[in-house]
Amino acid sequence: MEQGEVYCLLIPLADGRLIVPRSCVAEVIGHQTLTQMTGAPPWYLGLANWNARHVPVISFEGARGQNIPPPTGRSRIVLLHALGMKLEGGIFGIAAQGFPQLLRLSLDVVRADDAQVYPERSPILSRVRMLNEAPWIPDMERLEQMIAEETSVLPQR
Repeated sequence: MEQGEVYCLLIPLADGRLIVPRSCVAEVIGHQTLTQMTGAPPWYLGLANWNARHVPVISFEGARGQNIPPPTGRSRIVLLHALGMKLEGGIFGIAAQGFPQLLRLSLDVVRADDAQVYPERSPILSRVRMLNEAPWIPDMERLEQMIAEETSVLPQR
């Protein structure tokens, strides 16, 4: 890999794609029936069983206040390493609406897209333009905070 390049994963959503560094991704797993959490907001989809652990899974669309798409046969769960210490276990999942795509991204094909400003408490940091794509960059710390806040008020299983 040349200097100025990074491996990324494009995560398909109902209305766009997320882009995350490959180093943030723990694993991509098939969609599964999640353990529902009583009292959780709709975007908090439940807990996935992964390596004998219960991992919170969210809908990014729902966290943005959009409609939550139902899972399909192509749906996946992208398990991400938490950046902070807010989440017990250090892993959370985002429901993907298809197979994520691995790509090698170089600085000469990507530029910031400042066409939209996102609210302070949005789970989106920004958007980037690359060739014919405009994926969102998720605010991982904000997502972790949202999950941690909900997990702390949910009844224990």
